[in-house]
Amino acid sequence: MRAGRVAGAEHEREGGDGNRDGDGVTHAHVDHEGDDGLSGHDTGHGAGAGTGPRVDISELVRVRARHPEAIAEAAARRVRRPLLNDAGRLMIVAADHPARGALGVGDRKFAMANRAELLERLCLALSRPGVDGVLATADILDDLLLLGALDGKVVMGSMNRGGLQGARFELDDRFTGHRAEDIERLRFDAGKLLLRIDYDDPGSLTTLESTARAIDDMAARRLPLFVEPFISRRTDEGRLKNDLSAEAVIKSIAISSGLGGTSAYTWLKLPVTENPDDMAQVMETSTLPAVLLGGEVGDDQDGAYEKWRGALQLPTVRGLVVGRSLLYPPDGDVAAAVDTAVGLL
Repeated sequence: MRAGRVAGAEHEREGGDGNRDGDGVTHAHVDHEGDDGLSGHDTGHGAGAGTGPRVDISELVRVRARHPEAIAEAAARRVRRPLLNDAGRLMIVAADHPARGALGVGDRKFAMANRAELLERLCLALSRPGVDGVLATADILDDLLLLGALDGKVVMGSMNRGGLQGARFELDDRFTGHRAEDIERLRFDAGKLLLRIDYDDPGSLTTLESTARAIDDMAARRLPLFVEPFISRRTDEGRLKNDLSAEAVIKSIAISSGLGGTSAYTWLKLPVTENPDDMAQVMETSTLPAVLLGGEVGDDQDGAYEKWRGALQLPTVRGLVVGRSLLYPPDGDVAAAVDTAVGLL
C-alpha cells in the first residue's frame, strides 16, 4: 500500500459509513498534490521538494478515534525486508526528535511541531530511491503505518525519550518509548537508544544500566539495537553539550560497545568528529558495525555532506541515519537533500 492512503479508515459518507472491501478493511484516500508542493499549507521553507502525498489530518484522527485497532492491523500486514540492502549499506531518515521536546530546526523554534508537514516530508523522503527506512517514536510510526508508507522499509523504534531537552534530569534518560517487546510485537526491524554520559551527573549511571538491559532484551529477540553514545558536559549556563573531540568519541565507543551480555546485535550510531580527519583513528575503537548520524547541520549542508563522504569510506561504517538536515534543509528541497545523501553511499 503506497503512502497517501489511510489504511483501515472509516470513510464517512452522507447516510452511512464507508464501504468495506473484501477483507473487511475500510480504506479512505488522502489527497495527492500535483506540482504545487507538499501540502496546501505553508511549510515555512517552501515545498520545493517535488510532489508527495498531502496528509489529511482529519482522516488520521478519524481512524485513530474510531478504529484504533487499525494500527496493529497495518503493522501485521506490513511487507518487511532485510535490514541491509544488496550493497550492505543503510540509509535511514530519523524523526524521533519531537518526543524529547526537540522541535527546532535552525531559527525555526517549532519547525517539527506541525505534524502534517512532518508526515508529508517523511513520506516524500521515504519515497526517494535508496532510502531504506525510518527511525521514529510510536506516534509517528503509527501515523506512517496508517498512511501505508512503511511497506518494504526498515522500521526502527526509538526507545528512550525521557531525557527531555533542557531538563535538569536530561541525563537520566529513561526508556519511555518502544520496549523490546513492542518492537517484536509490531514486527519492526530494529531499535535505537541515546546514551549520553556526563562523568559529573549521576543520572548517566541510571541510563548506562538501562541501556545494558535494553541491549540484552533486544539480543534475546535477535533484534538489532543502534546505540548512539556521547560524552556530554554541562556548560556554565547549564546547557548540555556533546563533546565531539576524538578523545571523547573514542571513549563513548569503548564504553557503549561493552554494555550488555552480548554485542552480537549491537550497532553504533556515531557523530563525525570535530576534525573529520580523526574519524579513521576513532573508528578503530570497535568492530561493531556503525552508521553516521546527522545532527544539527545549519546552513552548511555541503560541508556536512563532505564530512559524511569521507567517514563512509571507513570499513566499519555501513550507512547514514539523518533527520532534520534532510527533512528541513536550508533551501526547503527535501527530495534533493535526500538524493544527495543517498548518493554518498
